[in-house]
Amino acid sequence: MTPFLKANLRWLAAGFLLLFCGCFGQTFVVALSGGAIRREFGLSDGAFGALYAGVTLASAVALAGLGGLIDRWPASRVVSLAAGLLAAGAAGLSLSPNLLALAPSLFLLRLAGQGLMLQTAYTLLGRWFSAERGRAVSLAALGLNAGQACLPLGFVTATALLGWRGAWLGIALLLVLVALPLARVLVRRERVPEATTRSGPAHGATRAQALADPFLYGLLAAMLPPSFISNTIFFHQVHLAESRGWSPEVLAAAFPPYAVAAFLCLLVAGRLVDRFSALALLPFYLVPFGLGCLILGGISAPSAAFAFMLLYGVTDGISLTLFGALWPEVYGTRHLGAIRGAIVAIMVLGTAFGPFLSGLLIDAGMPFAGIVTGMGVYCLGVSAAFCLIRRRLAAHLRGRRFAAA
Repeated sequence: MTPFLKANLRWLAAGFLLLFCGCFGQTFVVALSGGAIRREFGLSDGAFGALYAGVTLASAVALAGLGGLIDRWPASRVVSLAAGLLAAGAAGLSLSPNLLALAPSLFLLRLAGQGLMLQTAYTLLGRWFSAERGRAVSLAALGLNAGQACLPLGFVTATALLGWRGAWLGIALLLVLVALPLARVLVRRERVPEATTRSGPAHGATRAQALADPFLYGLLAAMLPPSFISNTIFFHQVHLAESRGWSPEVLAAAFPPYAVAAFLCLLVAGRLVDRFSALALLPFYLVPFGLGCLILGGISAPSAAFAFMLLYGVTDGISLTLFGALWPEVYGTRHLGAIRGAIVAIMVLGTAFGPFLSGLLIDAGMPFAGIVTGMGVYCLGVSAAFCLIRRRLAAHLRGRRFAAA
């Protein structure tokens, strides 16, 4: 591990930084201001969910068009665009006087954080590494892990000192003055990967070929739950805490156990991907998350939040590695930016409906605990289905050959 880190620290640090900064536009951070935004702008759970879903859908459409830039532009230029948009969204949110300003600010946060930052980081890692892609992705993905571990409590603390608007203005300044200059330096030099039998097809699929592959949507059904479900739960975390009489700090305090589990599973998953393939892990990684949702939905004690976050950490640690390694393994790297842009857009479209539909269900009187339980059942059902079809799926994907394009 030490020689690998020394030889590749520059590129691993670039991936780590981009993934960490992407957290500022993800639901688990944005939702920490959800209660204040709803109160200040007079929005119900359903109305805020609809607004959030709308800007997320719009960001997914925009990302589908922007995703291929990383295949054509220098990495430093794409990084500048992503960080600039993210900073603009954070600054806009801190200064928004009304809904007309709030909506585009949320749009920029979602487009750059949930979309471009992650898209750029994972595409670069997939392009830079092949022989040890799983290990590289797992180490760089610790940036997401670090963000999820420290940003919730950090943001709560900053909000207590500066107010929610001041906290977002501080994020904008941090991105412009620190993150952007450092990221541009780190991504300036390209890395040539060593080829392996799991490097992906020699030429790689085009975006049209990937989208025409019916098995892509089966893979998405398995890859979507961690982001879809976590977005839904974290978006409504204030409602969940209030409905169970928990203090606002309960879920934030449960992030460290999540971080430990995700950290350990990230490292283990990287080794397993390099040894067995990303596809081999796909049928099993959702089981802990499914069990965690059942616990969170069925137990009202605060300990349920800690159990859920621990089990979520197991699945998410593996998921972060799979998300970086699966797509180049299946579809190659020649058009990886365009393919990943479409995939991320589809996944963002899916995650947009979680907060929206659950907000409508909450407004209609359905207990949020029942919604969480249903999502746990879905995870376990998908795992069971992939256990049944995994050999057929692996044979199909091994037989794929994509023409040069």
